[in-house]
Amino acid sequence: MHWLGAVERLREQRRAGVLVTVADVRGHAPRDAGAKMVVSADASWGSVGGGNLEETALARARAMLDEGADAPEQLVLGLTDKARTDHGRQCCGGEVTLLLEPLPVVGSVAVFGIGHVGLQLARILAAHDLELHLVDSRPGLLADERLALPADGEARVRVHHSPVPELALGAVPAGTHVLVMTHDHAEDFALCDAALRCTHLGSVGLIGSAAKRARFRTGLAVEGHDDATIDRIRCPIGLPAPPSKVPAAIAVSVAAELMDLLAADHARISR
Repeated sequence: MHWLGAVERLREQRRAGVLVTVADVRGHAPRDAGAKMVVSADASWGSVGGGNLEETALARARAMLDEGADAPEQLVLGLTDKARTDHGRQCCGGEVTLLLEPLPVVGSVAVFGIGHVGLQLARILAAHDLELHLVDSRPGLLADERLALPADGEARVRVHHSPVPELALGAVPAGTHVLVMTHDHAEDFALCDAALRCTHLGSVGLIGSAAKRARFRTGLAVEGHDDATIDRIRCPIGLPAPPSKVPAAIAVSVAAELMDLLAADHARISR
């Protein structure tokens, strides 16, 4: 498999990896600069030259995966009979510099309700390197021409038309940050109730006021949720400073809060 295909497979499967590139060659070496290999915890694709060179790269790449490393590293390996090796000798006579770049699992966000604020939020998030799930019970709101997401956006966007939106919670990956902002408070409540019963989600945010939060707390308690569980729901969502009521301004505030949550996830995984 070509290294690009391997990177795509890891991204699709939400598995971390490391991209190993021959960055520089001095003298004779098995592969020229630019050769690449992709490494996951249990597989590899491509080759940077075999022998001790490749085994050393594989070992370091997998150690980086175990450590949750998030910064690129360089390895400089000599290919002479005098070079210290752990996996046999290579006597090509040269020296190879390898660049090891982490390929992390990107964050995941699910927006339930693609109305005025949800649409603006989707357009902002689509520009970022993440998995973005857009869910609405109204099919017309998910049409491509309405969404008009940026063509050069980095996000992998998945659209879910779901007459019962809470069923889509089972289709999002572990750690997904959920935002509830539908057109119907009853739908919002059903989503919050279902989200609190899921064990695989990240944070749960609910658009609304302090009064809505109080009503939902009472209702969720009636449904059997204890205070600690209900406290998982953030409401209102967005930055602490009161934003403008313009949909785009609210979306910017919510997106900024989400970026902080995703950054905290990344920092926690990288420890």
